[in-house]
Amino acid sequence: MKFWVAGIVAVTLLLHILSGVLLPFVAACGIAYFLDPFADWLEARKLSRGFATSVILLTFFFFSTVLLMLMFPLLQSQIIQLARSLPTMIENARTLAQPLFEDIIAGLPPVVLDNIRNAAAGFAGKAVSWGSSVLANLWSGGVAFFNMLSLVVITPVVAFYLLRDWDLIVAKVDSWLPLGSAPIIRARFSEIDNTLAAFIRGQASVCLVLSLIYAIGLSLVGLPSGLLIGLGAGLFSFIPYLGAATGLATGVGIAVFHFDSLMPIATVTGVFLFGQILESYVLTPRLVGDRVGLHPVWIIFALLAGGALFGFTGVLLAVPTAAVIGVLSRYGISRYLSSAFYHSVEPPQ
Repeated sequence: MKFWVAGIVAVTLLLHILSGVLLPFVAACGIAYFLDPFADWLEARKLSRGFATSVILLTFFFFSTVLLMLMFPLLQSQIIQLARSLPTMIENARTLAQPLFEDIIAGLPPVVLDNIRNAAAGFAGKAVSWGSSVLANLWSGGVAFFNMLSLVVITPVVAFYLLRDWDLIVAKVDSWLPLGSAPIIRARFSEIDNTLAAFIRGQASVCLVLSLIYAIGLSLVGLPSGLLIGLGAGLFSFIPYLGAATGLATGVGIAVFHFDSLMPIATVTGVFLFGQILESYVLTPRLVGDRVGLHPVWIIFALLAGGALFGFTGVLLAVPTAAVIGVLSRYGISRYLSSAFYHSVEPPQ
């Protein structure tokens, strides 16, 4: 037990210390894990592992690059359009809300008004301080540039070697397992693998389908920046409830200030409701299934905790870590429920 606790502490410290340079390696590991079934399928058809890996990664990065090149001009124009229309929407919102605020302020005593003014002044000071820190981070953005450069350059190389040697790495780690506990450890890792495969591969397919539905639906409605909002809402559906809620709030908010009738606003709402119904009753049961065993609240907590502790690297590691903890917790509870301590009817002395 002491060995495992010491190992967990050591790994956590290493992640904290090296979180700034681990991003391309974690991303490459995720890509290799995602594409390993395709490599196994090609290898089963008498192709060498190295050739299969080259074909898969070249195809993967080629289509990813082509997709980015096709989508970037559209997204760039929609971002510019949204930035230009944002001041107008803010002004319209101020015009609508000003009479309501004036009526509320007119009924407040002078003491409450002074407290509100002081709170607003304090908030303004914090906003200025936050803006200064953002500018400072932008000024020292060379680190972010080199991180992005390493992500683009190092990730494909590391992904190639990991995908090529994936089965060898698994076999080597398996040979290190203690002989007496190896069957139990293999069973737990098999459960973890099933959980990750069902969630990551299945949820990625769900996000892709939802992105297409939201983007096409909002674009057909004529919502400004509909493609941008739809793709963002679909991608953020990886976090339970966040993608649909954020997309719905943003889409309806823009529709209220852009359209003069209720029908387009209701249509925007209907697009997101249709996507959620399709996800709940068709996509998730078919593509993800019931093997995940990860509660949405646990996933949200893991993503927030991973981001707070280790940045974007922690976000990438959050779901695998949550899967490991979930599987081990269920195993520990099952052992407890089958133990003599649980079934004992005598009160402890």
